[in-house]
Amino acid sequence: MATAPIYCTHKELKRVFPQMDEFDQKTPIYGWVEVTSNKYAAHDSGVVTQLFANGEDLGAAQSAHTDLNVEGEWFYNSAEDVCYYYSASTPLDKLMEGGEEFTAMVTQFRTDASRYLDSRLDPNLPREQLKDKSGNFDYMIVRTTALIAATFMIKTNNPTSEMATSFMEEAEKNITDMNNGNAALSWQNTSDGSKGVIRDVTYTGTVRPVDTRGRYSGTYDLIKVKITTGGAIGTAKYSVWAKDGDKLGMNEGTQVITDEIVNGDYQSVAGGLQIRFAGTNFDSTAAVNDVWEIEVSGFAEEVDSSSLKPIRMTRRWQ
Repeated sequence: MATAPIYCTHKELKRVFPQMDEFDQKTPIYGWVEVTSNKYAAHDSGVVTQLFANGEDLGAAQSAHTDLNVEGEWFYNSAEDVCYYYSASTPLDKLMEGGEEFTAMVTQFRTDASRYLDSRLDPNLPREQLKDKSGNFDYMIVRTTALIAATFMIKTNNPTSEMATSFMEEAEKNITDMNNGNAALSWQNTSDGSKGVIRDVTYTGTVRPVDTRGRYSGTYDLIKVKITTGGAIGTAKYSVWAKDGDKLGMNEGTQVITDEIVNGDYQSVAGGLQIRFAGTNFDSTAAVNDVWEIEVSGFAEEVDSSSLKPIRMTRRWQ
């Protein structure tokens, strides 16, 4: 059965909230008494879903306290609120704790935060498109989920925490920005999408595309720009591939420019778009086989991310 996605990993949550390990939810259990040989009981222990001895997870509980006969076995009697533990050594000399295994607990907080974010995002935002073209969730989604999860973790210990309040304020701002179109996710077409976004694919030289000019007249493409002859500006050459009926430019759909000399001015790419190459200094050189992608959307395409939103209006005669 399909499950709803969790938008941030354990590691991503820790990057946003480095102190998360301090918020382990385990609770010490005291008052152990020996009831039979090697069997101990702690009355009024509180609910124990998992028992730990000196930090060691003792595994699943037994079905009844009469089943305890192996080192480390345990059982919680919910009707009498008694936790039983079997050991050849007294638990009074150990740190006995009840609680949830930390990784499982963090997973639950991440899950809860993801579902909370789902409930707060505009229903018009397609959930299946919260990922970038590499298949990863957008960082805005990851960070907002992590902030919410961190808030939930902190508030279980300290409901009035200023840190939790600060985290939630940032999360709320992110949610508002996404809902209002002030924060563009990678799938969204922005008003400047026709100008293109240049990304390094392979870059070992010191000359690269630094700017674009014009507006792309097509619909969408990942244009490929490749240095075919190395050298300084005036010597180096580049080629360009744009999409054809079967493939995008990065997959070398169709070659539209072949071995054009890099001159440092704005030069044609595809669909009315131009790029300008530049180096870090006057002695900079382009390296053969350096490659860049330019992601473009047509200027006539509908803009997804905008602070302007349509409203439905009707006229009624009086």
